[in-house]
Amino acid sequence: MITVKNLYHSYEKNDVYAVKDVNFEVEKGEVFGFLGPSGAGKSTTQGILTGLLPLQKGEATVAGCDMHKPERSMFNKIGVSFEQSNVYGKLTALENLKFYQKLFDVDTVDPMKLLEIAGLDHVANKKAGDFSKGMKHRLTFVRSMLNNPQLWFLDEPTTGLDPAIASKIKDIIKEQNSKGTTVFLTTHNMFVADELCDRVAFIIDGVIKLIDSPRNLKLKYGEKMVAVDHVVDGKTVKEKLS
Repeated sequence: MITVKNLYHSYEKNDVYAVKDVNFEVEKGEVFGFLGPSGAGKSTTQGILTGLLPLQKGEATVAGCDMHKPERSMFNKIGVSFEQSNVYGKLTALENLKFYQKLFDVDTVDPMKLLEIAGLDHVANKKAGDFSKGMKHRLTFVRSMLNNPQLWFLDEPTTGLDPAIASKIKDIIKEQNSKGTTVFLTTHNMFVADELCDRVAFIIDGVIKLIDSPRNLKLKYGEKMVAVDHVVDGKTVKEKLS
């Protein structure tokens, strides 16, 4: 579903690159995790793959489309959920989804069904601007499901959410993947990647350091450690014991 070769991107269009010589492939039906700290190049890479940023140097194919010249048809095949919720505050939740529904050239999912999935059906006719941060996030999340995408880009889908909502989001991701949806999951949280992903790529300072399954990474690099707090001379000391 995704092939990336020798990908570079510079925001200043010089030799200072946000991503450098990035290479990876995402197979159909896979949940592929893209992990790294803030500023590592995760969002830049996703921006290029979703057509938000131009492909400057290298090769990238997404759902059969060459990202040098992205075609409108590609956007019927992909869904994108952003880390920052971007909803129209003066529109209701239902109106938000109906507005985006008109942008697709393919059959779409019933907006009320999506609001029900997100637990927002009871506020379908309330203005999104009055929603809490978590509610806006859920609305943005299910909006990316409108076109029943073959390839689903999720940017930090559980960040900043309370545990119950985060668990619901993860359950939805698992369910959609079980139906054949390929998922490109950007996150900084290894626990989320471990639960959801078939493989993960670690990117640091714009460079992919390794790609492997969470299980293999734990076997290779994991340590069985126990964190212990104890008091020495009136001060709390933290230690990790193997």
